[in-house]
This record gives sequence, C-alpha cells and structure tokens, in this order.
Amino acid sequence: MLRTADARPVAPGTPAGAEAVLAGLDEEQRTAASAVSGPVCILAGAGTGKTRTITHRIAYGVHTGAFVPEQVLAVTFTARAAGELRTRLAGLGVGGVQARTFHAAAMRQLRYFAPRVLGGPLPPLVENKLRVVASAATRNRLTTDRTSLRDLASEIEWAKTTLATPDDYPVRAAAAGREPPFDAETVARVYASYESAKQRDGALDFEDLLLVTAYALEEHPDVARQVRGQYRHFVVDEYQDVNPLQQRLLDAWLGGRADVCVVGDPNQTIYSFTGADPDHLLGFADRYPDAAVVKLERDYRSTPQVVALANKLIGQAPPRKGLPGLRLLGQRAEGPAPRFFEHPDEPTEAAAVAQACRALVEAGTPASEIAVLFRINAQSQVYESALADVGVPYVLKGGERFFERPEVREAIVLLRGAAAGGSDPGALVPTVRDVLASTGWVEHRPPAGGAARDRWQSLAALVDLAVDLVAEDPTTDLPRFVAHLAERADAQHAPTVQGVTLASMHAAKGLEWDAVFVVGLVDGVLPIAQSLSRPEAVEEERRLLYVAVTRAREQLTLSWSLARNPGAKRARPRSRFLDGLVPGSTPTAPPPQRKAKKAKVVLEGEAGEIFERLRAWRSTTAQAASVPAYVVFSDATLQAIAEAKPTSVRELSGLPGIGARKLEMYAEDVLATVGG
Repeated sequence: MLRTADARPVAPGTPAGAEAVLAGLDEEQRTAASAVSGPVCILAGAGTGKTRTITHRIAYGVHTGAFVPEQVLAVTFTARAAGELRTRLAGLGVGGVQARTFHAAAMRQLRYFAPRVLGGPLPPLVENKLRVVASAATRNRLTTDRTSLRDLASEIEWAKTTLATPDDYPVRAAAAGREPPFDAETVARVYASYESAKQRDGALDFEDLLLVTAYALEEHPDVARQVRGQYRHFVVDEYQDVNPLQQRLLDAWLGGRADVCVVGDPNQTIYSFTGADPDHLLGFADRYPDAAVVKLERDYRSTPQVVALANKLIGQAPPRKGLPGLRLLGQRAEGPAPRFFEHPDEPTEAAAVAQACRALVEAGTPASEIAVLFRINAQSQVYESALADVGVPYVLKGGERFFERPEVREAIVLLRGAAAGGSDPGALVPTVRDVLASTGWVEHRPPAGGAARDRWQSLAALVDLAVDLVAEDPTTDLPRFVAHLAERADAQHAPTVQGVTLASMHAAKGLEWDAVFVVGLVDGVLPIAQSLSRPEAVEEERRLLYVAVTRAREQLTLSWSLARNPGAKRARPRSRFLDGLVPGSTPTAPPPQRKAKKAKVVLEGEAGEIFERLRAWRSTTAQAASVPAYVVFSDATLQAIAEAKPTSVRELSGLPGIGARKLEMYAEDVLATVGG
C-alpha cells in the first residue's frame, strides 16, 4: 500500500551533525531528508529546493550511520548537476559519495570490468556518429544531406534508448507516433548497418555503454556481486527523464533491492521525443507499493503571481494516472503580475522585447538575469538583431560549450603558463587581465556584435570569475584559479557570461532568471505543428510552456505576433495554452488534427525533377531552422506539390499538408522552387 512519509522530529540521541543537516529545511524537505530507508519518491515541483533536499538526505543518512558514503551512488543527467551534488555534500561534511551521470558511472564500471566481460580493454567510443551513420546510409543506397543524417542519428539514438532493435523498430516507431526522416523500413536497415559498422570497427557508442554495463550485471554473477556489494543506496535525480535503457541499467544495479530514492516532477516531462518515459516516475508507487512519497510544493524561486499562472496553466491539463499531482505554493514576497502582449509581426515583437530588456538593464537588472525563451532555435535570429540594435549584449544558450571555445582554451593555456612562474596572492585579478590582454582583449571596449563580441564576452567571464573568487577568498592566487577552472571544465560548469540569455525552452530547463520573456506563442509553434495529431504530444508542449514560465523569479512577460513578416496577413492564432491565462479569455480544447498517411514517393519526368528540387530546398530550410526536415514539409506534401506544379498561392493553398502558417512561411520559396 502506498504510504506518504510523515514529518518526524529528530530522534533523541541523533548525532549533532545529523541534527544540523535537518535544521535549515522546511517541513516537507525535512520529511524527505529523514526518509533514508526503503523506496522513496520525492515529487519536487519547480523551485522547491530539490537539490538541497537530496543532498541533505544523503548527508543525514551518512551522519546517522544509515549510509556509508562510498556505498551511495547518486545518478544525474548532466556533469554539472553531478558536480553540484559533490560540492554541496562537501559543504555538509560528506565526502566519498559517487555522484555521476548515467554514462560516467557506466563507463567507470565497464572500464574496470571490460577484461572480464569483453575479453579485453574497453573498446574505443564512436567519435563521430554522423560519419558512421553516413556510411550506413550509403551502404543502403540512400541519398542524404547533413540534416537528414542528423535526423537518422537521432532516430537511431531513440531506438537504442527505448531498447528497440532494427527488427522491431518499424512497429515500435509506429506505436510511438514517430515521424522518421525516411520510411521506417529504410531507417531500420540503416540502423542495422550502423550496428554492423560499429562491430567491425570494434567500437561502442554512448548508448552501448549503458547497454553493455547492464548486460555485464545481468549475465555475469561475479560482476553483479561486486558492483552490488559496492553500491547499496541509490539516488536518481530528474527521474521523469529516465528512458528504458537507463531504467534497465538502474534495475541491474539494484538487483531486486529497493533502497532507491527517485526525485522528479511529472509536470516537467519534456523529453519524450528522445526516449524519456515518465511512466517510470508515474508508476513508481505501483512498482513499490510500500514506497514513501513526499511532495515538495513550496516554491522558493518565483513570486506568487508567477506561481499562480504556472498552476493555472498546468491545471488545465488532463489528469494523469499514477502519483498525486503537484500544486506550487509561492513563498516569496508579492511581485508584478505577468504581462501579455500581442504584436502585429515578429520584428515588432522582437523590438518590443529588446526595448524592455534595455529598460531593465538601465534600471539595474544585470543582463545575465534576463532571458528570452522560444520554442525553436530558428526564432533566435530576430531577437539577436533586435538586441544588437538597442545595444544590449546577449548570449546564445545551447551553442558551443564554454570551455570548448577556442578563445577560452587559448586563455587557459596562457593562464596555466603564467601560473607555472608563480604569482602574487594579492594580484589575481590584475594578473588575469594582463594575461588576457596579451590575446588582444581590451576590458572596457566590447565589440559591437557577432563572433568578436562572443569572444570578448567569453574572456570577460573569466575576469568576472576571478573577481568573484577574490571576493570569497582574498588569498586566491593564479595557480588556485587555474585549478578552479579545471574543476569547472570537468563539470561543464561555465562561469556567468554577461548578456541577455537567448535560449530554447528545452535548453532553459534547470535554469532561472529574474526576468523572463516567453515569445512567439502562436499555434503551430507552441504547440508545434507536428504534435497536433497526438493529444499526448500536445500535452508535452503544454508542459514545455510550464517549464518556461517557472524559470522566472520576479518578472514574466508572454507575447505573440499575428504575422511573421511586416505587411503580411495577421492571421496567426495565439497559442491555445494561453486561453484561460490571458485576462478575459477562457480555456479551450480544440480537437487534434488527423495525421496524414505517409506516401511512398515514386515520381518521374518533370515532377520527379521538381520533387528533388523541393527536397533540396527543404533540407536547407530545415538546417537553417535547426529542425528535422519533415517539420518543414513531409515527403507526401512535397509529392503533392511536385505533381500539381502550382503557380500561385491560391493553387498552393489547396494542397494537402499546407496550412495558413506554412503558406505564410514558405509559399514564396516553394513557388520559386517549383518554377526552377
């Protein structure tokens, strides 16, 4: 029977260190932190102190003797989250706990057991998956471009994370509502060739790391005994994002035991397209009937006004089976009401957002505490231009990793060289400035824009980090600064770069800002067009907006535009998710569109030539928008266009798969492509 963990006082005789660990927690956090035995599920809403709770739970278990630190494995989804766990545990006087990503933990174990399991050292990892996929596609006489190769690689990754083999991929893909870049049988053949190529090369990909580690535990009793003897307590962060492959590895680690604590938020399930399966979280209590379930609902991040909007948004979603729902309770002081704005076109919307960002910066809000969030990466360009026009710096989230940027790598090499010669403990910041100046960096002269501006901001972030470290410890010298940079690089913990953050809603998960602008909220973009045929996909889009909304601490602005370009017909409907949120509106639930059947494309003569031109145009367009090719138009729609040979917008609008939005976005290009 499902049990809800009860709040409990610290037991008499509890060690002083353990009592101190619980002292700063609220009632629900305290309950979760003191539940150190048996299966535990912590449902942690946005801003409720999830990381604080699980680190204090581990520390409490160690200080009370319930856990031996070296026997705890905490699994996260990012290296940065793992580094954050280790740092916080160290601050609580706990060392020795293994906090790693699924892949890092699997690699560490497999490297050790490879001679026993694989008969030799750990095989090399595939360095360039696209190259192997391209080779597999060529062997199947498939014509591809970079966009379709990326789509194929993503589809193979989805198949492997959901434990689908090449043989059962077509059935599994159809059941999941996948829309692969080629027909499912073709993808299955490429998938099989990809696996064969890896075997011939004696290599593994990242999915294989998890699969082979699970196999080692399942099929080698001696390996299982050793690993399960080492790790007796498990914590899984962001459990709503676990995929079937990760769950299989977790089950192999557990070996039928139930000493596992999972932490997640069903309202933030937004990665099912990559294979994440929220049923693992939603069904946890079914799997462990005696599980303790603790709900964290006190939101310490956002104002009550932002929290109320988030609750209203997610409250309009259909109920889901499984664990009890979450309703956030705002704990901060009152703030301004969220604002809604409708604009005639996208450039006007972007200009208004840029002006609002400038006003915030001029009023004292750091640019790094402002974010502009959108559904797809292609939307960023108009905001980059608008912010540049008003002189507000910006940073693109989700691009090249900070420590992999050429200018950062060069700077660290120079700093390391300077540190080898020793340094004055009281001169860290001037020394860092001098070293960076040798690269041509000038502190108070940021370039106007483009790549030069990005380079300047990267180096400025290193100086800002040095300033912060000196503020914490004035004795910090250059060697310690270089060591600190190395630790951050290992954890992918980039320093703050001064600028308004431009990010997709997916990339924003786990982050927060004082002021957030959620933009481009029109049907067909959010929910995105390809989700409209499946109600469950539409609901994931709603959760994506919920994630975006809950990134805001104080100020939240939501906006949309009625047309893409100035002068175009203002016909785009605002996102259906705003109905019931915009003052004076009521919730609506339009019926989902029927999914079009896939057509096999066999065209000859002029129609075939037009079809190939359209495919080439689609590929370029999709790549520029950072979306799969089928999001622009399906093969069936391209075939209909090629056969009809439309010469006007009216003729084009009558073809299947071309709605008002796509007509507005692509009509001119399509007609030009048809005409040669």
